[in-house]
Amino acid sequence: MSVHPPHILDSIRELQRLADLFVVRREQLARSAGLTVAQWHVLEEISDEHFMPSMFARRRDSSAAAVSRTIRQLIDKKLISVGVSDADGRMRNYRLTERGRELMSQLRENRSSAIEAVWGDLDRTELETFRAFSERLSQRLERFAAIESEGLNEKVLQ
Repeated sequence: MSVHPPHILDSIRELQRLADLFVVRREQLARSAGLTVAQWHVLEEISDEHFMPSMFARRRDSSAAAVSRTIRQLIDKKLISVGVSDADGRMRNYRLTERGRELMSQLRENRSSAIEAVWGDLDRTELETFRAFSERLSQRLERFAAIESEGLNEKVLQ
């Protein structure tokens, strides 16, 4: 077993702390609107007007049943409506109701205010450095995960 230098372990710990805080903030924002995070994700997708439950479930690595349950909850809350497509009777059209549009507007406003409060006065150069580093780290993790999933043992990050 290899021992990693403290600066690497400290960096991983801070990254995990940051990731955990993003989850907490997303949950707080959703809860402030009376939603779960899953419901918020579905509302966002529907607001883009190209929502297909099966594709959404695959992208989120979720079951079709879980997505259907979330859709039913949103219908019960009167945040979305569902109709049959005029072009194809087998397809469903999902739309935000007026109440759903108002709620999404409130969520976007709250999120924007939070972004401004937390990020707004940070140094632009530091943010660019952070963005570039985050992009490189994400690419390295994606490559490593892809190779690990293929069962290869070669060194991947050189």
